[in-house]
Amino acid sequence: MERVSSKHGPRLDEEMEQEVRGIVQGVAGGRAEEWKTAEPAGEDQPEASRMQAMDDHADLSRFGRYIGLSSMPGDREAIRRGAETLGAPTDVLADLDRLPEGVVFHTVTEIWAALGRGPAERAPQ
Repeated sequence: MERVSSKHGPRLDEEMEQEVRGIVQGVAGGRAEEWKTAEPAGEDQPEASRMQAMDDHADLSRFGRYIGLSSMPGDREAIRRGAETLGAPTDVLADLDRLPEGVVFHTVTEIWAALGRGPAERAPQ
């Protein structure tokens, strides 16, 4: 049995449904207040690139999956042994082989930064 409003006709019900569709389904173009929408980049500012940031995050996430927390803090050899134990693919192991010797890493982002792929949370000791 279809529910129909007794106060409106089917055409008006459908129009009202279309008005709130963006709010109900969470799609862009809903009834956002103008002051809540983001302003475009200025003439002297570069366009924001979410796709690059998402790719970098995905790469870091994949890399971090093979860095064992029990290996840290640790140097290149300890981190590589932990990655081998976790079944790291050859590209991750090759990256770990490029790490400097004698440096102790405390976080995955420190390792990532030492590979030249992002800023470090803090400098390796």
